[in-house]
Amino acid sequence: MKNVHKVGFGGGCHWCTEAVFMALNGVEKVEQGFISPKENPIDFSEAVIVHYNASKIDLKDLVAIHLDTHRSTENHSMRNKYRSAIYCFNREFIPVLMQIMTDKQEEYKGELITAILPFGDFRSSEERFHNYYFSDTEKPFCKTHISPKIKMLKEKYAKNLSAKVK
Repeated sequence: MKNVHKVGFGGGCHWCTEAVFMALNGVEKVEQGFISPKENPIDFSEAVIVHYNASKIDLKDLVAIHLDTHRSTENHSMRNKYRSAIYCFNREFIPVLMQIMTDKQEEYKGELITAILPFGDFRSSEERFHNYYFSDTEKPFCKTHISPKIKMLKEKYAKNLSAKVK
């Protein structure tokens, strides 16, 4: 499809990140796994690749949702496993992403630590973990960690939600 683009997001557990983006209208596909940046191809962390239709959802909305659904202003002990990042597949999007981040910073008390990195490599997670949330929303992990994010999406980003979560 002509208007479908890819962007990678990492920040928290990829089960959570996958569910957040699968809940959005305009997201065509979410690949759950591990991404490494181009400059350090062996440094993988949990992330997703989001294939989105730019005529249905804007990149700035995807970034805003990403920043709001993980601890985007906190360096913590698990940052190697959960790098806060946006992975760019096309270098032309880097200045656009940098401007979005600059604009979004005004909404946060702490400094956003989310890095904008050129995409390097991807390794898929095990198939049994794909569609983790929507395959059984009643699992304890889902109820504790993912359902609150979906609830926040319903409250703050209702215009972007797909029919399956409304």
